[in-house]
Amino acid sequence: MKKQFFLDRTVIIARILSMYLLVTGLGFLISDGYYSKMITHSDSDPVLINLSGMVHFFIGATILTVHFLWKKPLQIIVTLLGLMFFLKGIFLIALPELTLQIGNNPAQNTWLMAVGFISAGIIIGYFSYFKSDKLHNKKIRPTQNTRD
Repeated sequence: MKKQFFLDRTVIIARILSMYLLVTGLGFLISDGYYSKMITHSDSDPVLINLSGMVHFFIGATILTVHFLWKKPLQIIVTLLGLMFFLKGIFLIALPELTLQIGNNPAQNTWLMAVGFISAGIIIGYFSYFKSDKLHNKKIRPTQNTRD
């Protein structure tokens, strides 16, 4: 019988987050004008802001509910990202005007944000795809099934 590997939840969530961060960073690079306008929140529809808050809230709450782990570096990063999603959702829902004012900061640079998202995606992806085998994945023996 072959032993099978099962990814633990840290690796699964980290892989999803790394893909999201990479795609978002590429979006900031490729569609610079669009994201510059989006960041300033000019003429934002309140319903869309609330929906964005809801999505951030649910993603963050889901990560924190199934993954509130603080022992290994990758676990800490995943939990912190979950916390960031969760807090952004709370602020977009409870304090939308204040949250949108923060987005009007002229110091925000889409190129720097792209570099940040891509860098974070590469780092998290590297640890979750290439360095996770010994740290997180579990090797289990398949159980013998007496019913065939």
